[in-house]
Amino acid sequence: MRGDAVRADQLLEWLRQREEEMAGLLAELVAIPTENPPGNNYRGCADFLENRLRQCGLECERLEASELKGSLGESLVCLIASYGRGERVLYFHGHYDVVPAQSREQFQPSRRDHFLFGRGSCDMKGGIVAMLYAILALKDCGAGLDGRMALTLVPNEETGGEGGSAWLAAQGRLGRGGIGMLLAEPTSGAVWNANRGAISLRVRVFGKSAHVSLQHQGENAFERMVQVVGQLQELKREVEERATGFPIGADQARHSILMLGGQSGAGTNFNVVPEECWFTIDRRINPEEDLEEEKSKLIATLQGCKSDGIPLEWEILQEGQSSSCGEEEPLGQALARSVRAVTGEAPRYEMCPGLLETRYYAGLGVPAYAYGPGRLEVAHGPDECVDLRKMIDSAVIYALVALDMLRR
Repeated sequence: MRGDAVRADQLLEWLRQREEEMAGLLAELVAIPTENPPGNNYRGCADFLENRLRQCGLECERLEASELKGSLGESLVCLIASYGRGERVLYFHGHYDVVPAQSREQFQPSRRDHFLFGRGSCDMKGGIVAMLYAILALKDCGAGLDGRMALTLVPNEETGGEGGSAWLAAQGRLGRGGIGMLLAEPTSGAVWNANRGAISLRVRVFGKSAHVSLQHQGENAFERMVQVVGQLQELKREVEERATGFPIGADQARHSILMLGGQSGAGTNFNVVPEECWFTIDRRINPEEDLEEEKSKLIATLQGCKSDGIPLEWEILQEGQSSSCGEEEPLGQALARSVRAVTGEAPRYEMCPGLLETRYYAGLGVPAYAYGPGRLEVAHGPDECVDLRKMIDSAVIYALVALDMLRR
C-alpha cells in the first residue's frame, strides 16, 4: 500500500501544479455555448476539443453521425481519445452539451478563489477536464499500463443520447474492449452505481375554436385535457406507491415518479375556446421496474381516453433504460479504494435519481459507475460552478483507478 500512497502523492503534486492550466481550459470550454436543446455550437466545441487532445499527444478518433444534424445542420461529432496500448480498455466518458442557460452571462466564465462559475462548469465540462488531466498525469509520470485509457466525448446527453452515445452504441463503437467505464457527472461525492430509466412524452389534445360568447359552437381542448390528466393521475397514484431498494439519499426520493405538466400550453387568448392543449409526461422508472411494461401502461391510459372519444395524439420525447452495477465489481472496488486514498473516506454508493449514460455501457456488459467533481444541487442552476480542488482530487482518483485496473 505504501507504493500506492506515494503514487497518489506524486499524481496529486503534478495536478496541483496545473490548477491554473486546468481552470483556463475549463473556462474556454464554458465559453462555447453548447446549449441543448437545440444543439448549438457542437462542431466548434468538438473541433476545439479535438485540437486540444491532439496537442496533448493523445490519439484521437473523430466519428460523425452524418445522418443526424445539430441546430446549424452540421453532423454530430463524437470523439474517442486514447493513451496506452492493448486490447483491454478503461473508458472515461463525458458529454460536452449543456442545458440552456438562464442568462447569456453564464457563458462568460468567472473565477472566485478556487471556484469557476459558468454554464456547464459542473455538468459536466469540469469533469471532462478532470478526466483529460488524469490521462495526462499518467502520461507525463511515465505510468506503465497493460491496456488503454479511452476518453469518449459525446453530444446530446441532455436530450437522451441520440447522435451521441446511442449512435455510438448502434455503430458498435461504444465500449469496445471495455473492462469498465467511469462517468464524470456531478455526483456530490457519492458513487452512482445505478440509475433510473425514463420515458417522456408530449400529449396534444384537440378541440374546436370559437368565440367565448359562442362557446357552445366550440369544443374546449383544455377541458378535455383535464379529463385525460384525471386518468393519468389515477396511474400516478399507483406508480408512486412503489419504492426502490437502492440507496438514493432522502427517503422520499426512493419512490417511482410520474410527473405531469412539466411543460404545458393552450389557447390563443382568454376569450377564445382553445382548439388545442398540450402537456408533457415524465415517467422515471426504478431499476426494479420494466421499461416496456411501464411504457405500455402509459400508452394504454392515453389510448383509453382516445377510445372514450377524446381526440388526442402523443409523441415520445426520450426513452432510456434503468441500469445498475454491483459494488463488488473490480472497477467498483478500485474506485472505492481510490476515493478513500484521496479523500480519506469510503464513498457511499447511491442510485442516480435520473438517467445516466452508464446505461449504454451496462447494456453491453461493461461495468459502469459515475463519480465526478461537481455538486448535483448546483448543476443546471443560475449559479452553476465547480470547485477546482475537487476537479484535481477527481483527476487523481481517475488516475489511480486506471493504475489499479490496468496494472502490469
